[in-house]
Amino acid sequence: MAWIPMIPEDKAERGLKDWYDKLREPWGGVDNILRIHSINIPTLKGHYELYQSAMKGTRDLTGKQREMIAVVVSTVNQCHY
Repeated sequence: MAWIPMIPEDKAERGLKDWYDKLREPWGGVDNILRIHSINIPTLKGHYELYQSAMKGTRDLTGKQREMIAVVVSTVNQCHY
């Protein structure tokens, strides 16, 4: 399994802290899939923008349909995200 160093939320400063605050989930933290970008804020921003585009980019699909597609793709890929 790959291991990527991440800056913990309580150690985040300036721009990274702002991003963590923006990305905080209802459970109180930031998902690891986003925190892996903590050492390179431009990639964090890019990942977030890609996700937003995929999940909300057009009106062709509803949010529920997009989530259902994401669940199927994750299942096929054996990914728990």
